[in-house]
Amino acid sequence: MRINLASVFVDDQDRALAFYTQVLGFEKKTEVPLGEHRWLTVVSPADPDGVELVLEPAGHPAVGPFRQALADDGIPFTSFAVDDVRAEFERLQALDVVFTQPPLEMGSVTTAVLDDTCGNLIQIASTA
Repeated sequence: MRINLASVFVDDQDRALAFYTQVLGFEKKTEVPLGEHRWLTVVSPADPDGVELVLEPAGHPAVGPFRQALADDGIPFTSFAVDDVRAEFERLQALDVVFTQPPLEMGSVTTAVLDDTCGNLIQIASTA
C-alpha cells in the first residue's frame, strides 16, 4: 500500500494552479474537466510519478468552517518537504509569499508556515 493522492481545498482552481506551479514550483500532472470544476493535480518535479496533490474545489459546506478553524489555530493543512527551509523561506518571501511562521528550529527539524492564497496554511519542513 502507498499514498497515491493527497488533497488541499482551494477557493479558486486557476489561482491555486498558478500559485502551486509558478510560485511553489510544482508541475501540473492531470487536468480533466468535471462540469464547473476540474480534476486538477500537481506533482513535484523531483518525483513526477510520485504522490499527486489534488487542488480540490472548496465548495462543500463543511470545508469553510474546517479550514477557518485550522487557520484560527495556526494549524497547517499539510506539510511539504524542502531541502532547506531558510533558503526556501527567502526565495518565497522574494515572491511576496506571506508567512505566518518564519523558520523555527525544533531539534533536527526546521519548519515555516505560509499562506497559499487559496485558503490554507501550508508548512514547509526540512531535517538536519
